[in-house]
Order: sequence, then structure tokens, then C-alpha cells
Amino acid sequence: MFIVVDIGGTKTRVARSRDLETLDQTVIVATPKDYRSGRDRLIALAQELGGERVEALAIGAPGVISRDRRMLMHAPNLSGWDGAALVDDLQHVLGAPVILENDTAMVGLGEATFGAGRGATILAYVTVSTGVNGARIVDGVIDHAIFNFEIGEQILGTVLDAPTLEDLVSGHAIGERFGAPPESLAKDHPVWDELARIVAIGLHNTVAYWSPDRFVIGGSMMKEVGVSIDRTRSALLLLRRKNPTIPDIVHASLGDLGGLWGGLARLRNKR
Repeated sequence: MFIVVDIGGTKTRVARSRDLETLDQTVIVATPKDYRSGRDRLIALAQELGGERVEALAIGAPGVISRDRRMLMHAPNLSGWDGAALVDDLQHVLGAPVILENDTAMVGLGEATFGAGRGATILAYVTVSTGVNGARIVDGVIDHAIFNFEIGEQILGTVLDAPTLEDLVSGHAIGERFGAPPESLAKDHPVWDELARIVAIGLHNTVAYWSPDRFVIGGSMMKEVGVSIDRTRSALLLLRRKNPTIPDIVHASLGDLGGLWGGLARLRNKR
């Protein structure tokens, strides 16, 4: 039995697969704030879902993954997990190989393999949610990087303290700016057009250094009440560029299970 895990700041999703083609069962639990409790919960769920034999696990974790892909070095929304030796701890108890990747990269891989990114040779997955991040998927594989990608940290300005893309368009930033959850703003609120133009600048920069043939964009800020992909595309077309065309831009299609489908794809790649 194969186990896939998507660790989030508030919820953790765990599923099993018998064939690396389908998800057989999915369990959603609250993410413990301290690593020891979280580790023990993951082990118990893997044993419960996997039965007598767990063949392999794939885990998407929210934060900076070590260069050897064995440790969660820093988790901004789960500080109690900083330095978590996830791979060693789970392999020791379960006796099965464990693959660890950044959660955004896992979702991007899921979309590339099973979702809206199918057929793209070079896919740029971007999430605009509480935070902003993305991943580059090339020929169905997460692209090489020393650490994980952090495209939300691109600086939009020419002074040392200029804001980042995440500072300007994330759900956290907009919530602080208006003193209310972004989803509570009206569908025709002028901020959505403003954010579409800023997201377009971020995508323009991403085209410049990743040159993808498709963008898949997900996250809570890109929903019906939120930043319009059509308006983002229109704004992107107005920006000066050397490339003769812009990539396709589509909505993510796997929803909250994108990370689990990505784990499935990652295990398939490993084989």
C-alpha cells in the first residue's frame, strides 16, 4: 500500500493508493502544532491506512525543505515543526522509503500529471492564497533546485525595502489592508483589478526566468470572488516582453486534493 500526505498549516490530508493511479481513501485531521504529536499522528494514520505493509510514502510539507530532501527546515505557519527530521523518523518506524517535497511543488506536480497541467511540457504552477508561491514542473518532474522555489519573494520595486509579490497580493496582506477577510469584499471591488495587474507583473517575471508553456493558477485569492484570470491575462498582454507569445493561463482543477495527487505522481516518478 502507498501512502500520500499533504501537511498544511491547519489541516493534514492523508490518503492511500493500491495502484499509484487512484486515491483509495482520504482522511483529514487537524495539524498538531508540535512536531512530535504530528509525527506520531502521521505514523498512526499510515499504519491504519496501509495495513500490514506500507511500500512507500510521499509527503508535501509547508516550508523550506533541506537540500537532501530529508528535513523540514523552516515552516512559517508551523514553527513547532522547524527542523523536523520527517524522513528519518518515519522510515525508522515504518520501514518504508519516504519522499519529502515542498507542498506547493507537490500540488504543481499533481496538476501537471492529473489536473489542468496535463500535456504541458514546462508547467508553472502558481498559488495565490494566504501566501504566494509556485513551482516549475518539466516533463512531468519537479525541476531541480537547491531549496524549494519561492516566487512570492520576487521584489517588485527598485529600492531595498520594496515590497514582494506576496506582500502585495496575498490573502494575508489584503486581510490586513482592509481589516477583513478578502472573501468578504464585493465581487466588483476595485482591489481585484488592482491585484490582477500586480499578479500579471509576477507572471511576467516568471515567464522571463522559467519560460513555461502553461500557467496553472490556484489558491483562495483566484476564485470567483477574487482575482480574475481573464483580467490577469489581459494585463499580462500589455506588459513589454521579448517572448512573442504568453503561456496559456488556466485555473487549477484538483482543489484541496492537489497535494495528494502530487504525492501519487512523485511515487510514480520514483519507481
